[in-house]
Amino acid sequence: MSLPANVSNRRRLDEAPLLVAARGGTPAHTPVWFMRQAGRSLPEYRRTREGVPMLRACLTPELVSEITMQPVRRHGVDAAILFSDIVLPLYASGVELDIVAGTGPVVNRPVRGAADVAALPALRAEQVEGVAEAIRTLVAELGETPLIGFAGAPFTLASYLVEGGPSRNHERTKALMHSEPETWHALLGKLAETTLEFLRVQIDAGVDAVQLFDSWAGALSPHDYAAYVQPHTNRILRGVAEYSGEEVPRIHFGVGTGELLTAMRDSGASVVGVDWRVPLDRAVNRLDPQQHRPPVVQGNLDPAVLFAGWDAVRSETERVLAEGRSAGGHIFNLGHGVLPDTDPDVLTRIVELVHSSSASRR
Repeated sequence: MSLPANVSNRRRLDEAPLLVAARGGTPAHTPVWFMRQAGRSLPEYRRTREGVPMLRACLTPELVSEITMQPVRRHGVDAAILFSDIVLPLYASGVELDIVAGTGPVVNRPVRGAADVAALPALRAEQVEGVAEAIRTLVAELGETPLIGFAGAPFTLASYLVEGGPSRNHERTKALMHSEPETWHALLGKLAETTLEFLRVQIDAGVDAVQLFDSWAGALSPHDYAAYVQPHTNRILRGVAEYSGEEVPRIHFGVGTGELLTAMRDSGASVVGVDWRVPLDRAVNRLDPQQHRPPVVQGNLDPAVLFAGWDAVRSETERVLAEGRSAGGHIFNLGHGVLPDTDPDVLTRIVELVHSSSASRR
């Protein structure tokens, strides 16, 4: 069977540890990368971004390429993650928002009803051409290192739009979800299509895997996730699988989602990201209680441990590696993003430790 046109010319990285692990194979060593590895913990990132607003930087090909490459050069990680932001496709499509220092995304006109949902613009591929150009540059520069595409999931995007910015309790979001379910599903349907279009652009440009972030999904009960969110996440992840001919692994991650792991897998994820609250071996048992097909998991060292000194970091890294051996495949990562004041040298040492420790067990 021939591959779809959008993947027929994709780089062949058959031995890349991240892609081998993501597909349930046995890589030469456990692959490792870090969420937010291209970010504020790196002095070179701060120099590159100086004076440039975040969302503008995310649409400037030269900056996206440089920032995405920085942790690959410094740490020797097994994957690059596209430098972007969860709200970028909303901004690019014409939603009036900004990222305010110390606060996060702030929406000028929050979504509060059906008319606001109807007025939301759709994303067109040409509006994120800067992202596609950066990806084309990156895949030429990365050699044998895979590039992971990036997008935010509908619930998290909806929360920003409805609340008008970050929220601790998501009260307006949940009120809309329960009081106006038709409006809610119309909103998430639009956001799912925007996210899927954003990922299609990235796939066409050459990313090797994608990660869908649902940062705030942990605020939901399993019932509410299944009823109000999962169908739309499924639309995205299944859509990626169909569009890429199953060639592009799909990582799905959320914070505080220990009770949602099975639903996240069933939404179409080929790799389930696990935060630091649930040990990986326990997550594997939740995902495959009958031990029919061990899942592929990603995670999950607590980012705060990186401040505890090398002895503690080494011990916790080895524990995570040991727990990950129960999975059908393990991609080592943190249980959330790199914290801004993290010493970059600690990240480099973790990469070296994960590679040496896991390779010695092959």
